[in-house]
Amino acid sequence: MCIKKRLKKGFTFIELMAVVVILGILAMYVMPKMFGRVDEAKVTAAKVQIKSFEQALRLFYLDNNFYPSTEQGLDALIAKPTTGRIPEKWREGGYLEKNAIPLDPWGHEYIYLSPGRNGEDFEIISYGKDGQEGGEGYDADISSSEIEGSQKN
Repeated sequence: MCIKKRLKKGFTFIELMAVVVILGILAMYVMPKMFGRVDEAKVTAAKVQIKSFEQALRLFYLDNNFYPSTEQGLDALIAKPTTGRIPEKWREGGYLEKNAIPLDPWGHEYIYLSPGRNGEDFEIISYGKDGQEGGEGYDADISSSEIEGSQKN
């Protein structure tokens, strides 16, 4: 007579706990790197949006021979200004693909100045992650005057 031992299939509690601990250690190593990448991606997205605004402002200038005033702001790219200097050749449908001014990646409005603080025709600013002027790291301001490859005057 051959007695067969019945084998239990599955994992023991100890084995499951070991896997959970290993996954926890991996998460502690990987998660900070991933969150850092999210902030880097938001900075890059802000720079891309600012470059998009620059292109739209250049088209506005080509049509009207002036840039919107600070008071008219970026809204002049989606709706014909009704105050200040009125553009005679404003493009029907606006200068941006979507008929809205997007917020920066952190949910704050972009700041538009014309003329810019450093003598440029205009300047577009995101106050970064904290939404406050100044700051360092991901809280630092992102300005069109400081983005590499931005067109000056």
